[in-house]
Amino acid sequence: MRLNKLVKSTLAATALMASAIGFAADIDINADANDLAIKGYDTVAYFTMSKPVLGSAEFSANYKNATYHFVSAEHRDLFKANQEKYAPQFGGFCAMGTAMNLKFDVDPTAWKVVDGKLYLNLNKDVQKAWLRDVPGNIKTAETNWPELKGLTPEEAQAKNG
Repeated sequence: MRLNKLVKSTLAATALMASAIGFAADIDINADANDLAIKGYDTVAYFTMSKPVLGSAEFSANYKNATYHFVSAEHRDLFKANQEKYAPQFGGFCAMGTAMNLKFDVDPTAWKVVDGKLYLNLNKDVQKAWLRDVPGNIKTAETNWPELKGLTPEEAQAKNG
């Protein structure tokens, strides 16, 4: 897989910073030190509003040891009724990172819904690389995820040297 130098340097810098980021106790989910998923963005809004929207603590739900915020009770209730549908793929870790057998944080504004599933990326530069071969990157990430999900970001980085 060929990535341009900017994407490679961004990924390398993120790998170095991964230890400074707090992740949820459940290492399968990307959440901050307070167990907040997607930096507080409403995961349902990507599907219903076709854009990233910051949620509110007033409307929240827990899923796999992480807290999700929503813009409304309606969005919260949609999530509770079908968490698997609305939760981001790969535990909310970067889809391109997962394709590279690594775990990276995400920018909630670097996103895409593909075949009814939400994929997030580290940033918009990394997303550009991911978009070059969405089906191939999803397939590779899906192959990598079962082993990768049980690792911390640091363990994944060490495993890949």
